[in-house]
Parts: sequence; C-alpha cells; structure tokens
Amino acid sequence: MNPDFNNRASYLSRRLRLTTLVRLRWLAIAGQTAAILFVMLYLQFPFPVSVCFVLIAASAWLNLFLSFRYPVNHRLEPGAAITVLAFDLFQLAGLLYLTGGLQNPFAVLMIVPVIISATSLPGRSTMALGVFVIVCTTLLAIEHRPLPWYPGVEMTLPFLLVAGVWCAIVSALVFTGVHVYRVAEEARLLADALTATELILQREQHLSALDGLAAAAAHELGTPLATIALVVKEMQRALPKDDRMADDVELLRSQAQRCREILQRLTSLSSEGEEHMSRLPLSSLIEEVIAPHRNFGIVIDVRKTGGEGPEPVARRNPGVIYGLGNLIENAVDFARVRASVAWGWTDSTVEIIILDDGKGFTPDILDRIGEPYTTSREASQNGGGLGLGLFIAKTLLERSGAQISFHNRSDPGQGAEIRVIWPRAALEGNIA
Repeated sequence: MNPDFNNRASYLSRRLRLTTLVRLRWLAIAGQTAAILFVMLYLQFPFPVSVCFVLIAASAWLNLFLSFRYPVNHRLEPGAAITVLAFDLFQLAGLLYLTGGLQNPFAVLMIVPVIISATSLPGRSTMALGVFVIVCTTLLAIEHRPLPWYPGVEMTLPFLLVAGVWCAIVSALVFTGVHVYRVAEEARLLADALTATELILQREQHLSALDGLAAAAAHELGTPLATIALVVKEMQRALPKDDRMADDVELLRSQAQRCREILQRLTSLSSEGEEHMSRLPLSSLIEEVIAPHRNFGIVIDVRKTGGEGPEPVARRNPGVIYGLGNLIENAVDFARVRASVAWGWTDSTVEIIILDDGKGFTPDILDRIGEPYTTSREASQNGGGLGLGLFIAKTLLERSGAQISFHNRSDPGQGAEIRVIWPRAALEGNIA
C-alpha cells in the first residue's frame, strides 16, 4: 500500500465539513435562545438578557458569514476548525459568566466542542482545545455573575460544591474526549485499510481479466488482418515474378501470416486458460501461491495431510490467491530456515495450515492480529510496512467464506501457525 495514499486519506478524513459545524451551531443557537426566553418569560429571573442576546447574535452572524463565504461542501483545515470551535467555547463561556458560571446546570456543555474535535481533528488540536476548556471552567468557577434566581434572593452554592462541578466537568472532558478520539481513530484506520483492500482486489481482478482482453483483441484484429492477407495475395498474383515489388509483396504476405499465427496462439491460450485456469485443483492452487516465494533462501515444505473423496476443485478467486500468498510471504519473511504448508480436505471442509520456524507471534501482537496497521516488523527491517498485509489477507479470505485462526506452535519458540478453513462448498463455489 502506498504510504502517500494513506497520508492523503488520513489528511482528508481529519478535515471537518463546514456544513456540519454550521448546523450544530444553529442547533446551539436555538437551544440557547429557548433557554433564555424560558428563564426570562416563564421563570422571570432577573439577569442581563440583552448582553446574552448579543452573544447569541454574534454566533448567528458567524454562521451567516461562513454560509455565504464558503460553498456547502467546503472542508476546514484543522487550524480553521479549531478557531471556529474556540469561538463557540468563548461564546458559551460568556453566556455562563453572565448566568452563574459553574453554578449553571448548562456548564456541562463546555465539553461539546472538544467531543466534536475528537471525532475529526488531530490529537494535538483536541488537546489544545481541552486545555482551553479547563482554563475557561477554572475562571468561571472563580469569577462569574450571580446565578439567575427569584428577585430579592441570591442563590450562592458552596465553593466546595462548585469545585466538585469543576472536577466533574474536567473528568467528563478527559474521559469522553479520549474515548471518542480512540473510537474515531480506529474507525478512520479501518476505513483506510478497507480502501486499501478494495484497491488490491481490483488490481488482482484486473490481472485475471487480461486473458479475456487478449482474446477480444485477437478477435477484433482477425478480420482486418484477413483482409490485408487477401489483398496481398491478389497483388502477388497480379505482379510479374520479376517485378521489383515482388519481394516486398512476399515479405508483406509472410509478415501478415506471422501476425495471424500470433493471434491464433493468443486465442488458444485464452480459451485454454478460460477452461482450465478459471477452475483448478486445490493442489494446483497451493503450488501457484507458493511458487513466487521459493527462491528466498527458505525451504518451503508442502504436504497433503489427507483427503476424503475427490480433491476439491476451486474457482480462481483473486482474493483467495492474494490472501494465501500474503500469509505464505509472512511465513517466509519470519522463518529462520523452513516454512511449511499442509493441506487436506473432508467431505465438508478444506483446511490449509501455514507454519514457520521463526519466533512466533508476541503476546501483544497475537491479541490484536488481523487489525489494520498492526505489525511486528521494525521500520528498518526488510519488508517492514504499515501492517496492512495481514488485515487485507484476512479480509479477503473471510470474504471467500474462510475462517482464519492465528496461533503459536505448541513448542514455545518454534514459530507461528495459521489455519485457514473453508466450507468445501464455499471454496468450490467462489466467484472470482
């Protein structure tokens, strides 16, 4: 997988759509306006209503400016998104300052911009926004206007309770922010890995379709080439044998005949491949997968463990070929001297076991194996990469109906063991 592709995909996934922020802000404006009108008209608590409406109007003005200034599908750079979210925090902090600070029950909404940031923006930006929230809540705990209450009665909560509210907001901020960031990050990694899987599968399917393209080319070129051969034959008959153009016409006829023979071979290869390469015995499938990895200084043993009934004949599936090839490539990469592939079948299942004599899976890798971007290779190690290989192989093989399990061999330090088991009907009925 190309690292530049992953970097660009990750970059695009971390840019918030402006429309999302605008709609969320309209929702916040409606909620703030409803809360102020309820307290002013129904509860009739005295508080600086006009200043509160000025802050709400500033938020609405920003929404209108952004809506008219940028197109609907515009995505904000991380810096611009953080600036807009910081404005929302500042506006909300201003409203809370005018209405009791942390004594106001709506103070918990201070963590909302951080949660929005955690879903799409880089970790550093989210941390910076979280620090800004902590600073604002600390100032609101110390300095604020009185909490709106009945006329003539001052509602003042004990400082210890206010400190408890501060601790609750900060705790919720840290826990929720970290949790949402991790969930969103895993979703981004999974989406990028699945995109890589689809690209790999498309490439394999493209390679498998080349024989069909060769047949189509041979068929399309056959008619004009036959016409050329016929014209050349007529010219050869019309020209005297001692004419100076006779040799050139004879050369043209021989080259046209050569082209027809080449096209016939292409058609023959394509028809043969369509018949015997679209379906192949399990032993041929395994040999085809193993062949590219035999010349790397590692001995690859192949053995049949047994079979009940006739040998399975599977349809050629690019996903299965790529997935098994990747597993065998990993076994060869990590083996010290020898790797082995054992295969067998019953009336209902087909099993392939891939073994190596390397160090095996470490406990932390074994717990997370098959997840995207999980690798035990060092960056400097030959073949080291992004850790997508096993994920792609596992995804493609499971798509074909296989169940895959990863283990260390029974003797500690004797290498890794991978078992791939298909229902026989699924393997024989795979559609490429």
